[in-house]
Amino acid sequence: MGEFLTGNEWYWRLARTIVQGIIGVVIANIDMIVGWGVIDPAMRALVVALVMAILSPIMAELGAVVDDRGFTIPRGGE
Repeated sequence: MGEFLTGNEWYWRLARTIVQGIIGVVIANIDMIVGWGVIDPAMRALVVALVMAILSPIMAELGAVVDDRGFTIPRGGE
C-alpha cells in the first residue's frame, strides 16, 4: 500500500488517478448503489466536484514525495 500511495513511477500515478476517478463515480452514484435517497442531478454534479476538490490536492501531495536519492520527480513542462 505504501508503494501505491508514494510511488512516483508512471504506473503508480496512473493507478492513483484511476482510483480517484472510481471514487468520484461511486460517490456520485451512491444513491443508486445503496438503493435509497435519490439525489437531484444538479446536486450530483456538486457532490462530484466537492469530492474531486478534496481528492485532487491529496493526490498532488502524494505525487510531491521526494524519492530516496534526494530529488523530486520532474513534472510535465519542467
